[in-house]
Amino acid sequence: MTDDEFFAFCRANDPIELERDKFGNIIIVSPTGSKTGNINLTLASRVFLWNEETNAGYAFDSSTGFKLPNGATRSTNVAWIQKDRWEAISEDQQEKFAPVCSDFIIELHSASDDLTYLQDKLEEYRENGCRLGWLIDRKTQQVFIYRPQQPVETISSFSQTLSGDDVLPSFAFDLALLTR
Repeated sequence: MTDDEFFAFCRANDPIELERDKFGNIIIVSPTGSKTGNINLTLASRVFLWNEETNAGYAFDSSTGFKLPNGATRSTNVAWIQKDRWEAISEDQQEKFAPVCSDFIIELHSASDDLTYLQDKLEEYRENGCRLGWLIDRKTQQVFIYRPQQPVETISSFSQTLSGDDVLPSFAFDLALLTR
């Protein structure tokens, strides 16, 4: 399918969440459980509020698809794109699956997800230009942090605070919020 055909296919099959890998294979993304949905909203709201204060870019929810440079169309639980990069994309492209890789992403491992699949997805984002990615595994209370050209960092405790590094300056997320 062309990009426009895939976009139309997704619209025709709403509310099914669909992604497309770099080979053109269509992937059905299952909905999350209720608790995971609540935690997704907690994560997204913190990024949104930080962005409202800084006006540094644009935040996106889990239903947003982006066309990555490798040809894949992906969505993450939370995405953020630096202001100048988003505003360089035409209005028409913004209305569809914008051809841009997010600067920052969060994926939350839910009961319906395969961890290896999510790890591969974070690697794909990193390979396509993502500057910071968090893969949060509530079950094991681990966070895998992806940065360009660095080994994946593993945090093994939800008693820490994650930093937005230089990608989201002054942004911090207290992992203890995920245990309530």
